[in-house]
Amino acid sequence: MTSAAADRQAFIVENLRLAAVPGVPEIELYSTHPGSGLWRLATEDEDGEPPYWAYPWGGGIVLARHILDHPQTVRGARVLDLGCGGGVVAIAAMRAGAASVLAVDVDPMAITAIALNAEANRVVIENVRRDVRDLKMPAVDLILVGDLFYELELAKAVTAFLDRALKLGIEMLIGDPGRATLPRKRLARLAAYKTADFGSASTPAEVFAWKAPAPALGR
Repeated sequence: MTSAAADRQAFIVENLRLAAVPGVPEIELYSTHPGSGLWRLATEDEDGEPPYWAYPWGGGIVLARHILDHPQTVRGARVLDLGCGGGVVAIAAMRAGAASVLAVDVDPMAITAIALNAEANRVVIENVRRDVRDLKMPAVDLILVGDLFYELELAKAVTAFLDRALKLGIEMLIGDPGRATLPRKRLARLAAYKTADFGSASTPAEVFAWKAPAPALGR
């Protein structure tokens, strides 16, 4: 472990608290609390990444809930959790019987957090720091995307990645509370929930399957 990784791990353990995830009490994550000093990382971190990984996001919560309630969704599958954050979706997939989970995030703090969270929840998760724009398609059967359409350019990059996966026959599930840049025309709704969200006590959120674009109309 590098000194930077050790520092990130020490910060999380010393300043955050293991707490049950709202709506997914079977899973505990290192989470922020008043006095954690977490947001100072946004200015201290060399990449300036906001600490999104330490907060519950509605899309990730409902996707994790859906997986735990429908374990056949992931059972025996090789899974990619794209934009894993703190890892609630990845952990849910392993708890539900996935053969393996690869968790990917661009934020080094998220990668450190998911390693700690996986250990706390007694599951094994492979993790890698990578931007979706630079991510090679791994050998997986299922891609899970919890709340990754919150910004336009990122949404475009995620859409392009998922369309690459679609051509390979990989299945995809999306959890989202209806962010403005969510590509709804590419989604087939599977379930709806009420959940906590970043900055909100309760909000509607849905689970979708990713689908091919509608064929172009003939001339």
